[in-house]
Amino acid sequence: MDLQLAGRSAFVSGSTRGIGFAVADRLAAEGARVVLSGRHPETLEAAVTRLRTTHPGVEHSGVVVDFADPAGMDALLDSDALGEIDILVNNVGMFGLAEFETIDDAEWARYLEVNLMSGVRLSRLALPGMIERGWGRVLFISSESGVNVPADMVHYGVTKAAMIALSNGLAKRTRGTAVTVNTVLGGPTYSDGVADTVEAIAASQSAPVDAVKAAIIGQNSTTLLERFIEPDEIASLVAYLASPLASATNGAAVRADGGVLTATL
Repeated sequence: MDLQLAGRSAFVSGSTRGIGFAVADRLAAEGARVVLSGRHPETLEAAVTRLRTTHPGVEHSGVVVDFADPAGMDALLDSDALGEIDILVNNVGMFGLAEFETIDDAEWARYLEVNLMSGVRLSRLALPGMIERGWGRVLFISSESGVNVPADMVHYGVTKAAMIALSNGLAKRTRGTAVTVNTVLGGPTYSDGVADTVEAIAASQSAPVDAVKAAIIGQNSTTLLERFIEPDEIASLVAYLASPLASATNGAAVRADGGVLTATL
C-alpha cells in the first residue's frame, strides 16, 4: 500500500533505537525525509547512517538533544535544524518501576519534562505551520499505561495519561483543516530498553531470555496477544496515521496493545 508520504518531512523524537527508530525507518521507507534525535552523538550518527544506507536518495539527518534539559531543547527549537515539519512523532519517553512513596519531586519533574513537555514544546513549534500550510500530522506515542495506570509505575502512567489529554486538546485546534493529531496506545513492546532489562534479569537468574520474556508476559494475564509486541508493529500503525489515508482519524487514541481481555462477572 502506498501511504503517499514521498516528499514529506518528518521529525521523530527519541529515535536512535526502539520504537522511535522503527517509526523513522518505516516513514523513510515510504519516501519521507526523516530527522532523527538522540542524546549521544555517536549513537545518533550510527542511526542516521543506518537510515541513509537502508533508504538512499533522501537526505535523512539527525539532531543531538537531551529532552530532559529545557535549555538544550530551547536551543534546538530556536535553531532551524528541524526545518519545515510535516509529520511530528512525539516518541521520546522514559519509564521505570518505582514505589509511589519513593518517587520524589525531582523524579516527577524529570518524567514530566521528558514524557510530556517535550511533546508540548515540539507541537508548539510544528503545529502552527502545519495549520498555515493546510496539512500535517502530529502523533503521540503513549501507552496502555495511560488508561490503566500501573501501581508500580504511577509517575510513568500519569505522564502518558497527560499525553493523551494533550493530543486530544490539540486536535480541536485543527478544525476545518487537513491537519490531524492522534495518539497511539502501545502495549508491552520489546524495545531495546526492555530488551536490555530482560537480558539483565535473565543473566542475574541464569535463565534463558525467552523464559524471562514468557514469565513477564504471563504476569500480564489480560493480554490477548500473549507475547511482546515488536517495535515494527507499532511503527506500521504510526505510519498509517501519518499518511493522507488516515485523513478521517483525528483526536483519537488508537490502541496497539495486542488486545485486552476484560474481566467478566
